[in-house]
Amino acid sequence: MGGLTVGRAQTAQETPQSMLAAQIRMQGFACDKPLGAVRDRQRSRPDHAVWVLKCSNASYRVSRAPDMAAKVETLR
Repeated sequence: MGGLTVGRAQTAQETPQSMLAAQIRMQGFACDKPLGAVRDRQRSRPDHAVWVLKCSNASYRVSRAPDMAAKVETLR
């Protein structure tokens, strides 16, 4: 039961930038330190969220749809 409490605490601390950074790292992109994530409301649609993720080493546009890998674009 104690492990369940720890899991809930960790989930509560997750932020969009940490979740996006973890996802793009699993897809082979480098994000040394996530600095922030802003949802791109103009590009987003229902069931298709688009975020701009700023990392210490790069910025990315991350498009996410359910049950699919994220589409990641490196921004300059």
